[in-house]
Amino acid sequence: MTTAVFDLGGVVMVWDPVPAVAAVVGQERAEHFVHGSDFDFAAWNDAQDGGRTWADAEASAMASHPHLAEEIAAYRVNFALSLQGLVPGTAEILRSLHDRGVRLVALTNWSAETIHHGPDAFPEVFALFDDIVVSGAEGVTKPDKEIFQILARRLGQPIEGVFYVDDNARNVDAARTAGMDAVRFIDAATLLGELQGRGLLD
Repeated sequence: MTTAVFDLGGVVMVWDPVPAVAAVVGQERAEHFVHGSDFDFAAWNDAQDGGRTWADAEASAMASHPHLAEEIAAYRVNFALSLQGLVPGTAEILRSLHDRGVRLVALTNWSAETIHHGPDAFPEVFALFDDIVVSGAEGVTKPDKEIFQILARRLGQPIEGVFYVDDNARNVDAARTAGMDAVRFIDAATLLGELQGRGLLD
């Protein structure tokens, strides 16, 4: 059976943390919290993707940035609002691959405490995956080489040559270093062409 591995955020679904925070503090404050220079939201969130608990994350952030306590508390409880829909065209590609008998596996940087929101929001799409390797559950994030070793064990097959798609260039490079046939996601039409070129789809 042929296997294809997909990243989730930015490839299968649209993730934007701003609406989750804005539900409590409003759009302007939320955008400043997520994208401004006062708080490194990306690094803070990445630590949860790597296995840090949300309780520890919130306590630490509130201690160092007490003036942002409302913003910090708002994100996790409203996380479902960060899932803004499906990336156009990717779900159709997943269904076509599934119908062709391709084994589908997801490899995602995502907190173990919030991953359930994915299948809750998009049950039909998540049902297409045979397995989902979640960084927060494994304690290591892409592009660390260890997560590709974990992926190989979960696949139960050599990772060399397995097709992989991700929207993050560093993750694509790391997957190629691990031996995968990795491509960067641009849009569904480009992905379809990559899959057709490899004979995975007509």
